Amino acid sequence: MPLTPLDINNKEFSKGFRGYNEDEVNEFLDQIMKDYEILLGEKKELEFKFQTSSEKVGHFTSIEETLHKSIIVAQEAAEEVRRNSQKEAKLIVKEAEKNADRIVNEALTKARRIALEIEELKKQSKVFRNRFKMLVEAQLDLINTDDWDHLMEYNVDATAIDRISVTED
Repeated sequence: MPLTPLDINNKEFSKGFRGYNEDEVNEFLDQIMKDYEILLGEKKELEFKFQTSSEKVGHFTSIEETLHKSIIVAQEAAEEVRRNSQKEAKLIVKEAEKNADRIVNEALTKARRIALEIEELKKQSKVFRNRFKMLVEAQLDLINTDDWDHLMEYNVDATAIDRISVTED
């Protein structure tokens, strides 16, 4: 068991023949006692600081472990979000490609239908033009016939027609 300042203070030495000077020994023991008290106080203070520091280190170690675990959880969550985002992006791209294919196919079908309609309209306009041309040519032929000249050659006596209509009344 370590000495205390009180042990040092209460220590008594036996007296011998030509022993040490008692005052010097007591003065030296007093100095040792004071220094020892100071050292013990510093030791207690250091032990307290050590205890406090150990508790703080333990607390910070606990926080560090918690933070480490939190970082790992956050990294895993971020990775999961990234994976889900990639899956969702792939699904969106596939859906967009399907829609694009559908739109392109519809546009091609519509373009084909319009092209067929245009061809049909061309045929119909050609038929109409030919018929109209034939009609106009037939009318021109009628106008150019000699029948018109014969009609102009007929002379009708208007007085005879007036007499016929008066007698019939």
